Amino acid sequence: MTASCSTDIVILGGGIAGLWLLNRLRDSGYSAVLLEANELGGEQSLASQGIIHGGLKYALGGSVTDAANTIAELPARWRACFAGSGEIDLSDCPVLSERYYMWSGNSVRSKIKAFFGSKSLQGRVEPVAKQDYPEFFADATIGGSLYALPDFAVDTPSLLRTLHARHANAVFKVDASSLVFERNGTSNNEDAKVTTLRCNDPAGAPLEISAQRFVFSAGKGNAELIARAGLTRPRAQLRPLKMLWLKSAKLGNLFAHCIGDDFSLTPKLTITTHPSSDGRTLWYLGGEIAENGVGVADAELISRGQRLLQSLFPWIDLADAEWGCLPIDRAEAAMADGRRPDGALFVSEANCLAAWPTKLTLAPALADGVLAELEQHSVLASEDDGLALQTLSQHLPPATLAQAHWDRE
Repeated sequence: MTASCSTDIVILGGGIAGLWLLNRLRDSGYSAVLLEANELGGEQSLASQGIIHGGLKYALGGSVTDAANTIAELPARWRACFAGSGEIDLSDCPVLSERYYMWSGNSVRSKIKAFFGSKSLQGRVEPVAKQDYPEFFADATIGGSLYALPDFAVDTPSLLRTLHARHANAVFKVDASSLVFERNGTSNNEDAKVTTLRCNDPAGAPLEISAQRFVFSAGKGNAELIARAGLTRPRAQLRPLKMLWLKSAKLGNLFAHCIGDDFSLTPKLTITTHPSSDGRTLWYLGGEIAENGVGVADAELISRGQRLLQSLFPWIDLADAEWGCLPIDRAEAAMADGRRPDGALFVSEANCLAAWPTKLTLAPALADGVLAELEQHSVLASEDDGLALQTLSQHLPPATLAQAHWDRE
């Protein structure tokens, strides 16, 4: 016998974007459930550096882009959540650093790039006097310029835990290979709605879930969901990175974009500091070195990272540091020109929405868009979802949280 239940919204994919949307939907009265195939946040979310930024990195060329305008107001919105006064109460979730910095070397080009970056976001970037440098830069043995940004950094594993805990009873693990989308028309009819999502429970018994809307927020997994649902309009693209990390008991706290000598719009190096399970301090490195590291052997990329850090910060001791590499795929909505989307984006077809936040910072904006779409199409909230949650809890196990990539065995 096939078990069945009905809900308003089914979200497939349990990273920060999916969990944020689940919180907003359920807080707005919708009956919403989230299905995750693996572990919550296990791919792109926990590969994030956790920076909640206001678009400065997109304005380093001296002009404000659409991406910078889209993202500029989001740090204040996130800060309200961490203060307990925003749309989602994140007051129990720690902030790793209240400030983020931009460090330019002593070269003329670096200083010009940093200057124009700050001018293009006037009022949101402040030069830091040397007497006010944070501890790490106070030890600097070379000249440079330091700017304080409105950005801040969060502990992504804690953020996942907090978002999950608020509605953990609506988050389930599902066998992705068993997913079948049933539509009320032929597969080549774009208007044919998905009526039912079929899957199997761990024992192989069938389960049917009907819903008013199905939202795909599975990052890299969206491409397979789109194909399984027979959708034609939503398309995905991947932009790979190869991040670096290093652990050492001698590292200080560092949260900074390091601006290079050329006129690239990407920081030469973006560094965040994170706790690790063995008690050592961990630096996580992105920026140009990660974008240029795709296809590079681990040993060579680590050597590049060592040389770059030594040139930027010659006063630090990296002799005992343990190094590692982390290849990741950034999943986004496909753009006609192949570029990164300026903001959060979803593509709707029939009653399915394929959604990509593009960046961690944009998760609230993605939820805004989905809620507006539901309102525009008069998708009304059900009065009670107790029966759906009861049925799902009887047939599907709860989804569990993933560990940080560098803490996995």
